[in-house]
Amino acid sequence: MINKKNISRDDIANSINREFGFSRKECLDIVNDIIELIIEGLELNKLVKIHNFGTFKLKRKTKRIGRNPKTKEEFIISDRNVITFKASKHIISYINQNLDK
Repeated sequence: MINKKNISRDDIANSINREFGFSRKECLDIVNDIIELIIEGLELNKLVKIHNFGTFKLKRKTKRIGRNPKTKEEFIISDRNVITFKASKHIISYINQNLDK
């Protein structure tokens, strides 16, 4: 189990390597392929659902006026794409039952 705040592609590949015994290069290729599939799905469909894990959505945010909280100075936040993630009920249930409170 990985015990740190940020998990890298290498960390995931190392976990696959330990669990299944594939070579490190094969494991890193698997991780990169999965990430690439998610990105391609977002580009094509603006939505990627992974059963029992969650849904990634690509949303367009329009430009708006932002404010610096310290100086109260206003500025324009340009329009941009953002990716949102909503965890599945299965993941939420697991986290609520298995994580220390």
